[in-house]
Amino acid sequence: MTEVLFYHLQNMTVENVLPPLLEKSLERGWRVVVQSTSEERADALDAHLWTYRDDSFLPHATWRVNDAADQPIVLAIEEGNPNGAHVRFLIDNAALPQDAQGYERMVLLFNGDDPDALALARSAWTDCKARGFDVTYWQADERGRWQRRN
Repeated sequence: MTEVLFYHLQNMTVENVLPPLLEKSLERGWRVVVQSTSEERADALDAHLWTYRDDSFLPHATWRVNDAADQPIVLAIEEGNPNGAHVRFLIDNAALPQDAQGYERMVLLFNGDDPDALALARSAWTDCKARGFDVTYWQADERGRWQRRN
């Protein structure tokens, strides 16, 4: 069964939250697709993942490269699973893909300070429940550590 994690971002950015989550996915041996909603956003994230830390980078590519199938992380703007990913991250209000059940895990990062993003996340939650997915809600505590909420 597909597990769907909803990460409620408040006073934090995708650029700060996403890299550690991607690192954990790679540590588990998972391949990942990160879906945003525009080429410009994907390009900015592409540059960020190479330089987000002085002592590290995340190996990745965009959907445009010829060897996307060989990449551990692929940045995309449309549905599809070019690298046989186990996990799909959805950012910037990207919609749940039709093939969501084909992933072990879906992770929706949504901006809790944006009413439109909240509404879309609530709709996605309802859709995921209706499709029988195992859904969980995560929110950062005052120290910035993710806590599962009910």
